Amino acid sequence: MDRFPIGLLLLIVLSLLIYLGLGHRVLDRMRLSDRAALLIIAALVLGSLIEIPLAGRPTAVTVNVGGALVPLGVAVYLLAGAGTSEERTRAIWGAVLTGAVVYFIGTYLMRGLREPAGRFDFTDPLYLYPLIGGVVAYAAGRSRRAAFVAATLGVLLGDIFHYIRVAVARAPVRVDIGGGGIFDAVVLAGIFAVLLAEVIGELRERIQGGPADEGRPESLLAGLRSPEGERGDKGGTE
Repeated sequence: MDRFPIGLLLLIVLSLLIYLGLGHRVLDRMRLSDRAALLIIAALVLGSLIEIPLAGRPTAVTVNVGGALVPLGVAVYLLAGAGTSEERTRAIWGAVLTGAVVYFIGTYLMRGLREPAGRFDFTDPLYLYPLIGGVVAYAAGRSRRAAFVAATLGVLLGDIFHYIRVAVARAPVRVDIGGGGIFDAVVLAGIFAVLLAEVIGELRERIQGGPADEGRPESLLAGLRSPEGERGDKGGTE
């Protein structure tokens, strides 16, 4: 039985929530408008149907537009709008760390099981990768933008690391970068990492009695203010 496309389902639900006016707080702090978010979701959904072949035998590889190229473009946009160079650095290193963790889990903890990384007996990697990737990405990135970038690019890097491994071994397999279950994992990891930043950030703000602005550069504070002029941060989880 084919895997249910949970990533597409979540994107549809997310687009409905945005259309109904929910999620403004998170989108504002990621510097995304409702229209931009809906366009990105549409690009993810439509792009998931497009595979671009890059190499043939013995190891074939294709790149999924919705699962690889669109997240990459969104990540570049978010990095360009980051408040500080430190946030960009956290996001990039967070992506590398997340990719290494995802690759390690798939290659060494699921050895001998079905490619690209098999299955644990107690859960499907579809849920394991984004959960672990989201946690690692948030811990490394801390802000919403950095966590999203680290989570989505990290899962993709794990897929790329897998391709490099089988290509070096000249294994006669096909690797779909960003396709299949990895598309779902990218979507889930990005959403989970942002939710972690939002929930943990909300708790930190309540504990400290409000957003922490003191000693923070104006460039970062400007990025934390919504278009209506509302300021808000989560004590490091912008």
